[in-house]
Amino acid sequence: MPLHPAPAPAPALRSVLAALGSPGALRAAPVSALRTHQGPLSPDHPLPLHVWDDVSQADGTPHTRPAGWSFLVRGGEGAVATADAIPTPDGWAFARFCGGPYVAATEQALVQAEALTTPYQPRLLSVPELYMLTLWLHNDLAADGAEGLPDPADLLIPLAPAPPGIAAHRPHRVADLLPRLTLRLTPAPLLREPA
Repeated sequence: MPLHPAPAPAPALRSVLAALGSPGALRAAPVSALRTHQGPLSPDHPLPLHVWDDVSQADGTPHTRPAGWSFLVRGGEGAVATADAIPTPDGWAFARFCGGPYVAATEQALVQAEALTTPYQPRLLSVPELYMLTLWLHNDLAADGAEGLPDPADLLIPLAPAPPGIAAHRPHRVADLLPRLTLRLTPAPLLREPA
């Protein structure tokens, strides 16, 4: 099995289980699949969520910060949503349910990653400046999932929908994708009007 997920903190998992067990939280969820699903829902594939806020300021090394844990919410045969838990001063708290195309895209990227021959620790990496979410395949299997920076040899699998010019569901080494991401955020030079 090439994927070696880091274990989610038990309080983060408990916060998600409590939300999934709360009819009020499910009714208030902005995800119609959760409100209409018949049958049990369960958290699956916990992934540490990291955010890369400063792509445009990258100096060759991505600087990321941990933002919580994201769980696929399984209902029947497939994932119907994600559930996020975030750290608080008092421990962990359920943050939100999410739906949309990234749910199926995350599931698809995990299947892709399982087919690779090299073992990795799976994580999610959000790039807000580009409205982009990727499956981050970290090569340090013993690392704490909530810590560490992307290594140039790590793989990123952009989830669909990906920004224009970035192929979704195509694995990229961090060292290869980083220049393309920073280029996407570089402003075009101003053209001077003829005198």
